[in-house]
Amino acid sequence: MADPNGLTALKLLADIREAIADWRTWLADERRASNHTTENYLADLYAFLGFIGEHMGETPNLDTLLRLTPRDFRSWLARRSTDGMAKTSTARALSSLRNFYRFLDRSGRGQNAAVSSIRNPRLPQSTPKPLSPVDALAMLENAGAWQDEPWLAKRNLALFTLLYGCGLRISEALDLNADQRPRGDSMVITGKGNKQRLVPVLPIIREAIDDYLSACPYAPDGNDPLFVGARGKRLVAQVAQREMRKVRDLLNLPDTATPHALRHSFATHLLAGGGDLRTIQDLLGHASLSTTQRYTAVDSEQLMAVYNGTHPRARR
Repeated sequence: MADPNGLTALKLLADIREAIADWRTWLADERRASNHTTENYLADLYAFLGFIGEHMGETPNLDTLLRLTPRDFRSWLARRSTDGMAKTSTARALSSLRNFYRFLDRSGRGQNAAVSSIRNPRLPQSTPKPLSPVDALAMLENAGAWQDEPWLAKRNLALFTLLYGCGLRISEALDLNADQRPRGDSMVITGKGNKQRLVPVLPIIREAIDDYLSACPYAPDGNDPLFVGARGKRLVAQVAQREMRKVRDLLNLPDTATPHALRHSFATHLLAGGGDLRTIQDLLGHASLSTTQRYTAVDSEQLMAVYNGTHPRARR
């Protein structure tokens, strides 16, 4: 990750450092990008600059970036492939670069059409892997089974219940402050691109969060982070994933049982219960209906599994 001042181990010249600082401000103030998105963009750019410095044999400056050719960009893509980087990660990194180059153009620093000529890597069509309703409930029931600290066990339960009950992204849940916790039948969630959506909140979700807050020794309030770690700082996604991994191992669930799988489970179980795609799209905060339509494939697979396992003709 890049630090707030744009200082990394990379040796960068002043013109690039200034451009990166202005880009960061532009992302936050004009594009309204979340901190998570901004940090990912910066990390992608710094990794690219590190490669370019090695590839070109010189400390890169703006002129270096503006004279790169399609061959240079393809060399960068080839290096990522050799290093075993996932295609999804490379697609995001390429998107980050294009965003930076668009900013250079809009800010009058120069153009380079070569980056736009590079095709995105062909991504595999992945199908969401939700938990079954039984496994999802078991995950919640055992959310804090291994924890020695009762308040940490209650925190895990509150977080996992929120993810499954409202279909939130892990970043959306962990970005919440104490004064944004649900107090009624709905709550406002700020998602990707700082787009807000209204999600319903079941009483069991409010009760789990209230129970956690009453037990938390740090008594989060106001602008304090809602979910905190053992030292009272905002809980980070890596810790939440580690907590779920321990519960997953306890229940002998597959590696796909992650915090994000609870979001997948929310959508899939709503669809199986008769929910319509448009409503589920709104609840998930998807910009495109095609993203939500992936869950129809999951539902069809589950229907076929039930059919093949129970119909007399299928069993023969």
